[in-house]
Amino acid sequence: MRLPRGRLLKSRVVSDPREPLAEVLDRALTGYAVFESQDSLLLDGDGRGVVTFTGGVPVVAYHTGTDRGGPPALADLAVPGPYHVSVFELDAAELAPVHEVDELAVPPGMPAERLAGDPALADSTRRSAPAERTGGPSETHEDHGAVEAFLEDEEKIAAIREQARKEAKERAAEWGFNDT
Repeated sequence: MRLPRGRLLKSRVVSDPREPLAEVLDRALTGYAVFESQDSLLLDGDGRGVVTFTGGVPVVAYHTGTDRGGPPALADLAVPGPYHVSVFELDAAELAPVHEVDELAVPPGMPAERLAGDPALADSTRRSAPAERTGGPSETHEDHGAVEAFLEDEEKIAAIREQARKEAKERAAEWGFNDT
């Protein structure tokens, strides 16, 4: 997916992708956000996630490391934070060619659900979506392709397990539990 460079509005590290998604919705931004996970930042992981918006509502998603679009791209990006997020403003006409690629499309509330785990933000996003974007299959009853893609990624699951083990050991040490 190739996008023209937009006007950079904000670039920062966030622990939760909810913040930039909510801000984009509140500002009714037309443009895109680039999400770089901690794996990319700290471990030289491959790829970034790009989510485009029209009027603050997500339209497409793409992951540069896996070269997948749509819901599978969100699954590729759904890893523990922090994230470096850059938000760009871009004219709708320049986004139009990308927005016409069906394989990249995501339902309006899906990024808020999959990346931020925020059903309230997802509902707000759906309410802000134009009528032609809210029809069709329900986001909650859609094809489970993104979940299946995530579950098939053994490397990502192993990394999440390892991080959970590390955090559990750190908490156990903080609370005075001994390894036995």
